[in-house]
Amino acid sequence: MNLHRLYSFIFFFLSLTIFGQNQEDKIYNAVDVFVAHPSAKALQNIENIENDFWRNPKPKTKDELLAIVVLNCNKAYYENQFGQTQKAISSYEKAWQIYQKNKFSNYDIIEFCLKPLGNLYTVLGDYDNAENTIKQYFFIVNTSKNYPDAQRQKFAAILNLSNVYQNTGRVIEAIELLENTLKTEKLSNSEKGILLNNLGNNYLLGFKGDLMTQELYKKAENTFKLAVTYLENDKNHIENLSNSYRNLANVCRQTHRFKIADSYLEKATELFLEIPNQQQRKIAKLYYEKALLLFDEKKYAESTKQTAKAFKILIPNYVAKNILPAENELYAETVLMDILDLQAAIFANQNQLKKALEGYKLSFHIENLLMSGLVYENSKIISQIRARNRTEKCLLIYDQLFKKENKIEYLEEAFQLAEKTKSGILKSHLSNIKMASAEEKQLLKEFQNANNSILKEQQKGNSANISAINSAIKKQNKLMLSLKKIQSENPNSIPENLDLKALFSKLEKDNATMVYYFMGAEHLYYFTVQNNQISLNHFDVTDNAIPRILKFIDYFRTADAITNDIAGYNYYGKSAYDLLKLPSKVNYKNLIIVPDGILNFMPFEALITQISNTTNFSKMHYLLNDFKIAYNTSANIYLNSKLVSKSEKTVLGIFPVFEKTAFELSYSKKELEAIRSNFKGKYLENSDATFSNFKNNAPNYSILHLSTHASSGDIETPANIKFYDQEILYSELYNLHINPDLVVLSACETGIGKLYKAEGAMSVARGFQFAGAQNLLFSLWKVNDFTTSVFMTDFYKNIKNDVSYFEANSNAKLEYLKDKSIPNAKKSPYYWSSFVYYGSLSAEEKSENYIYYIVSLLAVIGLFLIFNRTKKWKIFTNTSKKRITRK
Repeated sequence: MNLHRLYSFIFFFLSLTIFGQNQEDKIYNAVDVFVAHPSAKALQNIENIENDFWRNPKPKTKDELLAIVVLNCNKAYYENQFGQTQKAISSYEKAWQIYQKNKFSNYDIIEFCLKPLGNLYTVLGDYDNAENTIKQYFFIVNTSKNYPDAQRQKFAAILNLSNVYQNTGRVIEAIELLENTLKTEKLSNSEKGILLNNLGNNYLLGFKGDLMTQELYKKAENTFKLAVTYLENDKNHIENLSNSYRNLANVCRQTHRFKIADSYLEKATELFLEIPNQQQRKIAKLYYEKALLLFDEKKYAESTKQTAKAFKILIPNYVAKNILPAENELYAETVLMDILDLQAAIFANQNQLKKALEGYKLSFHIENLLMSGLVYENSKIISQIRARNRTEKCLLIYDQLFKKENKIEYLEEAFQLAEKTKSGILKSHLSNIKMASAEEKQLLKEFQNANNSILKEQQKGNSANISAINSAIKKQNKLMLSLKKIQSENPNSIPENLDLKALFSKLEKDNATMVYYFMGAEHLYYFTVQNNQISLNHFDVTDNAIPRILKFIDYFRTADAITNDIAGYNYYGKSAYDLLKLPSKVNYKNLIIVPDGILNFMPFEALITQISNTTNFSKMHYLLNDFKIAYNTSANIYLNSKLVSKSEKTVLGIFPVFEKTAFELSYSKKELEAIRSNFKGKYLENSDATFSNFKNNAPNYSILHLSTHASSGDIETPANIKFYDQEILYSELYNLHINPDLVVLSACETGIGKLYKAEGAMSVARGFQFAGAQNLLFSLWKVNDFTTSVFMTDFYKNIKNDVSYFEANSNAKLEYLKDKSIPNAKKSPYYWSSFVYYGSLSAEEKSENYIYYIVSLLAVIGLFLIFNRTKKWKIFTNTSKKRITRK
């Protein structure tokens, strides 16, 4: 009898023996039979039993619902064992949802649900969900009396939380957590060994700026060796001992001690093979590590044999002779993605450049699958950073192929690839929010509000209310599950390729050149888009290049840095200008900069195009003199940005002023009067300048002007902006859903925040972009109250004269430099170059105008035909006069 018939017989027999039993017993008996003979086929049978339970219209008892919790936890465990990670997560999530809703307490939900769920979130890169899940069960253990095996669960929480910190780049937090636990907690030898494994890996990732490289590796290596001493005599922790040897192999590989690395990896493999029923992805990961070692030894053919073994384990129908699997065989799995990246790198080193691009393309496909399952912004950013690192490798290959074959398609494909990771989360949000249902929009709003509550409570440090944070996490988790359900039914669209012809056309219309930067780990790439063509160049991000850029940016940290070293500013301004290869003024008067990395914080207008000996700031050779400059977060956002152009420009002004306080902005009142004298609108002063008043009035005005205090935040505190009654985090602006012509952030550091590869700065300006603002004027450092009011006065005078916002920004800066009433010291670039404009260059003509012109043209043609046919001059003349009058 084959297995399929055997399992069918078992379930048939089961149905006979439990006939007449209550639902609870049926479910538990089904689970018992399944656990005795688990298989992919049996998984489907147990799923059918659950579906039948939910289809039954009878009311569900608590005992029955607890049985469903147990069923889903067991089902999830085996789904994970059979490589069905996404399904396992869904089953665990369902179990946790039912458990919470019914307030159960008589089942070890931590051991059988939350611990494995948190680990699976980590495996798939859903780090925010992982962290929230771990913190939830840590909270349960700490607040529950007599929780069974509480010490073991606390240890698991610390271990798993350190993994999340490590994977999200919070290495210092991970090290502090692990070192503190090792010093203060009573731990068994095996627990010490497990924590030391984690600690060593964090040493490898952290402290690189504080320790010499060899010291760093030595510290990690000694930590792993210490872990071995604690684990080598514990037969219950063979896998952790194997991990210690794998970690030692990794250190030796990175320090090019390949023979020693190989011996450690052999020890790890021997131990690993002793473990029965090992998970397939773990076996595949071991093959990946062997392949990585062989790759570093430049044994590419042998490395490929190991990747093929890993593919065979993870992909049932894999055909080894093709080396790369087919796209339709792939699924969301980080190990599979790592192996594809490695195989692509092997092809690149073998000079099989097109095959390498094929491999990376498959990795991008998996990345998209992983990204589609994420709800939290931070997790999406980390996923995008992975994609970004892969993109850099592809750009280098495209550049090599172009130089070999001189085919423009390679440059176009390189540009498209760079664009996909440029502000990808912002672009995706703006695209998908338009299509979102009212229910999804409401859930997103509540989800973001819960996130903001957590962030604000965490800012209180030691006085933070842990219970309040946990309640907000629970609420956010519930909303997350609802959002995942909606988004699984209507998955977010992956942005299509940029329309290059439309981009070329818009640049010609705007009389503009675009310089588009891509800051990689090894190279800074820059695309120049002009004359319907794309060019690509790059330079190494060496110890010499980046410091020159940083030195220039550093001149804007304080008001007197430039005036105290004018010659140095000239030198580094010209040095950065030469390094960034900006075009000379030839055919175009406008320049669009799409910055990246630290270039997001650079005032390009203040770069020096020609060194001079003058100390007169108004006579220096700035890039501002050659071009009118606008910035954009991506080429796609530039292409789709436009001025909303309401019939009359009206202003909503927010002027808290903060009179008679330490925060008083005395010149803000002059700024207010200058704008109010030119524009109708609503101007909220002092105690009226509250956040709620701003939210209520923002949709009704074409220009939103905020003259206040703001901060870029720091490692712990997010960027924020100050209203009269409260400080608002940048992420609290996401829910505004506004569509103004322009947002002016007349405050300090509104364009500065925590910087992420590809996505840019998490700043106040970004908050407004998420809310729907397409055109913004914001600052890159702490601005001066007086000079800001002067600049803003000139800026709004230009707008009053129907100058575009883009030109108004450039004109105001030039007028500021020409103003003889301003002393030379106050004409330092520090005072006039802080504000940068992001957005459209000019308003698009309204469609109704085109219709009018077409109708007019047809009318003239018709009249002309009448004139030729009848020769009646009078009719033609009278009709023409009527047309002019209507116009």
